[in-house]
Amino acid sequence: MTPALRPPFRLGNLHYAWIVAVATFFVLLMGAGIRATPGVLIRPIEHDLGWSAQTISAAVGVNLALYGLVGPFAGGLIATLGLRRTMLTGLGTVTLAVLLAGFVREPWELILSWGVLVGLGSGLVAFVMAATVANRWFYKQRGLVTGALMAATATGQLVFLPLLATIAQSIGWRQVTWTVAAGAALAIIPVALIIRDRPGDVGLMAYGATEAVTLAPERRNAFKIAFDALARGSKSPAFWILAGTFFICGASTNGLIGTHFIPACGDHGIPEVKAATFLAAMGVFDLIGTTASGWLSDRIDNRVLLFTYYGLRGISLLFLPTMLDASFASLSFFAVFYGLDWIATVPPTVRLATQAFGLEEGPVVYGWISAAHQLGAGAIAFAAGSIRTLTSSYTPAFELSGMLCIGAAFAVLAFRNVAPKPALSPT
Repeated sequence: MTPALRPPFRLGNLHYAWIVAVATFFVLLMGAGIRATPGVLIRPIEHDLGWSAQTISAAVGVNLALYGLVGPFAGGLIATLGLRRTMLTGLGTVTLAVLLAGFVREPWELILSWGVLVGLGSGLVAFVMAATVANRWFYKQRGLVTGALMAATATGQLVFLPLLATIAQSIGWRQVTWTVAAGAALAIIPVALIIRDRPGDVGLMAYGATEAVTLAPERRNAFKIAFDALARGSKSPAFWILAGTFFICGASTNGLIGTHFIPACGDHGIPEVKAATFLAAMGVFDLIGTTASGWLSDRIDNRVLLFTYYGLRGISLLFLPTMLDASFASLSFFAVFYGLDWIATVPPTVRLATQAFGLEEGPVVYGWISAAHQLGAGAIAFAAGSIRTLTSSYTPAFELSGMLCIGAAFAVLAFRNVAPKPALSPT
C-alpha cells in the first residue's frame, strides 16, 4: 500500500470501514437534530411573532418535502462529485441557512431559510448517503450498519430536543438556531478529515469482501442518473409498494410526531421541556430498535418485519390521544414503544430496494423511495398544523395517521420477492 493510499487514521487492526461508519453516524446525528429543531420552535415563534401553527408548519412542510426530493439527486451527486464533496456541500449549505434563520422577521424568510435552504442542504446528508456508505464500505454486516446509520437519522432528531427546548425557554428561540448552526459547522470536521469515497481510495476492500470490486467513475449528469433510475424503478410494482408505504412512514414519524408532538403535549398541559424529554427517550430507543431491525433484516423476511412495524405503529397512534390525558407512566410507555418502532422500517426497506434494483442503482432508486417518505412527512406536517388551527386539536391527525399505518402494514405484504441482480465482475 503506497503512502497516498493509507487511511488517514488507524486504530490497530480495525478496518477503516468502521471509522468511516462512525464519522457518518456523527454527521447523520447532527443533520437529523437540525431537521427536528422546528419541533421546539413552533410555540416560541407563535408567542414571539404572533404567527399561527399553520404558518410555521408551512415552512416545516417545505423543508421536509425538499429534504426528500433532494434524495435521488444526492445519489446522482455522490456518483459524480463523490461522497465526501457531496457531504461537505450539504453541511455548508445547512450551516449558512440555519444561521440566517435566526434573523427572520417575516414568514417568507422562514420558508426560504428553514424551508428551502435547510431542506436542500440536509437532503444531501441523509438516507441516501447512509445507504451509499453501507453498500460501498461493507460486504458483511451491511444490514447491521444500515440499521445503525438509519437510526442516527432519527435519534438525532430527538435526543437534542431537551437541550434546545431549554435554550428556547431560558434564552430565546433565535439562540436555538445559532446553536444548531454551530453544530452543523462542527460536523464538517470529521467529513474533511475522515470520509473517503470508496475503500479503494485507501487501498482496501469493503469490510468482509474477499475480492475487490472497481466501478468506473460515473460520467453522466447527476439529474440524468436520478431520472433514469426513476424511469426504471417506476416500472416495477415493488417501487410503488415501497414508496407508498414509506410515504406513510414519513407521515407518521417526522411529519406528525417529530413536528407536532411537543405542541400537542402543550395542549394537554405538559410543559415543553418535559415533552421534549419524551421525544429524546424515543430517540434513545430508536437507536436500539433500528439497529436491531438492521440485524433482523439479515435474518427474517423483510416483508414480515415491515408488516409488524407498521401495524404496531398504527395501533399506538390510535391510542395516543388517550395517553396524552392519562398518566405519566402511559405516556412514557408510548415514548419507549414508539421509539423502538420509529424508523425500524428503514433497514428492511433499504434491503428490499437493493434486492429489487441492484447494489449500485439501489441507493439511487431508494433516494426516490425516501423522497416519498419526506413528501409524506411534509404533507402531514402542514395538514396537522392546519387541523390544529381549525379544530384546536391534534386528535384527528393522530387517528388519520394510525389508520394509514395499518393500511401500509397490509400493503407491504403485496411485495413480491425479486432475485438479486448478479454481482459485478471483480477487477
